[in-house]
Amino acid sequence: MTRRNPENRKAKRQQGFTLVEVMIAIVIMTISTIGLMAVFGAAVGATQSAQEDLIARQKALEAMESIYTARNTAQISFAQIANLPTGQFVLGASPLLQAGPDGLVGTADDVPFPANGVCPAGPECYPMPGPDGILGTADDVPMSLSNFTRSITINNVLESDGVTINPNLKQIVVVVSYTKAGLTVPRSYTVQALISSYR
Repeated sequence: MTRRNPENRKAKRQQGFTLVEVMIAIVIMTISTIGLMAVFGAAVGATQSAQEDLIARQKALEAMESIYTARNTAQISFAQIANLPTGQFVLGASPLLQAGPDGLVGTADDVPFPANGVCPAGPECYPMPGPDGILGTADDVPMSLSNFTRSITINNVLESDGVTINPNLKQIVVVVSYTKAGLTVPRSYTVQALISSYR
């Protein structure tokens, strides 16, 4: 009968990882770290444009709401809800200017915003807190929306036959786009709605 040596059993229990196991663990950790860094990079990129995305959304919704309000208050007729030359609204992208005498943005009578504090005259601008973090102090900085454009397109809606234009229904498409350093393609926010001649 052979007796096992207790020292051999102890030596077997203290064996470590092989070189192959260590290399496999390093590869797995490297792949997961690279994946985590890619997710983090995407999150940082989305956060950097979050403020501009919110402004674009708000400006598109404001333009849409002003058209509905003008129709509901009989400020303009249903026939005037069209692009130039037959209607009120400029066709194509235009800067975010102040509504003119007609009270509607995106029309030919829009005017530049007047200079206000740190904001120069021109497209819409917001004063932002400067290094001290307090709004309304001497170190405020302007946040100009000169990199934003808005287009309002009014389309006719066809009847179910696909040929006849519905005289009581129009489609409004408002697109607010902006460019920013680091963006290769302009970002935009689009709002589409139908408006009827009935209030």
